[in-house]
Amino acid sequence: MNSMEKRSWGEAFGAFIHPRVITMLFLGLSAGIPILLIFSTLSIWLREAGVDRSTVTYFSWAALGYSFKFVWAPLIDRLPFPVLHSLMGRRRSWLIISQIAIIAAILWMGLTDPAQNLTMMAFAAVALGFASATQDIVIDAYRIEAADTDLQAMMSSAYIGGYRIGMIVAGAGALTIAGLFEAEGVYQHFAWTMAYGCMALAMCIGVITTLLVSEPRSVKLDSKYFHETSDYVRFLAMFALTVIAFILANVYAGNITDPLKTALTDNGMIRELAGFIAGTLKLAVSVVFAVFVAWLTTRVGLTPTGMVQETYISPVKDFIDRYGKAAIVILALIGVYRIADIVMGVMANVFYTDLGFSKEEIAAVSKTFGLFMTIGGSFLGGVLSVRYGVVRILFLGALLSAITNILFAFMAQLGPDTTMFVVVIMADNMSGGLATAAFIAYLSGLTNISFTAMQYAIFSSIMTLFPKILAGFSGTVVDMVGYSWFFIGTAVIGIPVLYLVVLAGRLTKVKEAEDARQAGV
Repeated sequence: MNSMEKRSWGEAFGAFIHPRVITMLFLGLSAGIPILLIFSTLSIWLREAGVDRSTVTYFSWAALGYSFKFVWAPLIDRLPFPVLHSLMGRRRSWLIISQIAIIAAILWMGLTDPAQNLTMMAFAAVALGFASATQDIVIDAYRIEAADTDLQAMMSSAYIGGYRIGMIVAGAGALTIAGLFEAEGVYQHFAWTMAYGCMALAMCIGVITTLLVSEPRSVKLDSKYFHETSDYVRFLAMFALTVIAFILANVYAGNITDPLKTALTDNGMIRELAGFIAGTLKLAVSVVFAVFVAWLTTRVGLTPTGMVQETYISPVKDFIDRYGKAAIVILALIGVYRIADIVMGVMANVFYTDLGFSKEEIAAVSKTFGLFMTIGGSFLGGVLSVRYGVVRILFLGALLSAITNILFAFMAQLGPDTTMFVVVIMADNMSGGLATAAFIAYLSGLTNISFTAMQYAIFSSIMTLFPKILAGFSGTVVDMVGYSWFFIGTAVIGIPVLYLVVLAGRLTKVKEAEDARQAGV
């Protein structure tokens, strides 16, 4: 991975103007626009349309595709898109299709009035979530394949910067446009149609970028099973049946898990823990049934067993074969690296409000100023990673993330002090941007170019799974111990991450040395 290699300051800053880095800035913007059109911007629209709060929160499920994108990532790796594949290449063809799908879904949402047809809006939001997650899969694969490992840190930084700018466009930009066409206090669907129409137009930046850039290098695997069109159709049929089985099982498993959640709560278990147990059981039942259906398709001859192994098992096996025992440590690091940030982050806005800051202060300091600090931190992380090596900055990012959480504990003691608020947000967001840039570069270096989309999708899903589970109990912990001890606790749970960074770096370095000796280098 060359993750420890150092570069000169000239090389580090020179990476800023590399064409591939500039490309990632625009693709990052394209990736950052859709997410808020499903979350906060859509939430405001739905509330204005008179949709009740509980229903509004259900719409966040439309983005579940981001968490399960590893399920269809192999399709992106394996299946050539008809006609466009020969004209544009594997990555660019899938990228342009996903971007067109995003534009279509945004327009679909914009033309749908949730006050009149909430179900249609839900379908449109799910379509946007799926198309956006697909775009993310392709962009991640493109980024990794388009440049050498040495440039991945700056590619990641540019992507994060563009992503945050896209969020500004889809957040403040969409709300401003809607406000221009809407009388104050009066809901008008036309205003939101214009806002979402402008967001669809902004997505054209990504389309133009895709048309202008060149196809990245790739390694074509010799497949024993994917040759004819019929092979791809059979695999798609298996995939579709498995997805349908998962959805049906998830729907009907609620008949078992909902009463279980009620029973656990009635017997004194805290609501969050009861919900987690019931939700985990529901997910497990759905996964088991989906796997069973996939197995049935192999038994009846729809899809050969080897086809499934080649698509889903081989990428995992490749990672384990390349890293051996170090794979366990690396996966543990991936699973907990962002734990301090995520566990603390879910309580941040609630904390600011409870401390006494106004909505205007939170918007100005945390959202606007903090957003620019994150962009600055990401570019700083990219430069330092190129200069000193990814692993060193990975360690620095984890250390700073833990330290800045302690600053929140001090802030809790001071009360609504605006100066301290600015200092804490600056430190927290810059360290978060730095850590994220280094972490994305690290994950990119772990992938095999033969399985880029699948392996990176797995890594990106693992990195938020455990922290998000713990984060679900953050509010309960705050009620028990208070904000100060909660923030100190989030800093403490970040300490083992430092050891894992050092251990993973050491084991990876030893593995690379062994491989070099075996190759006779």
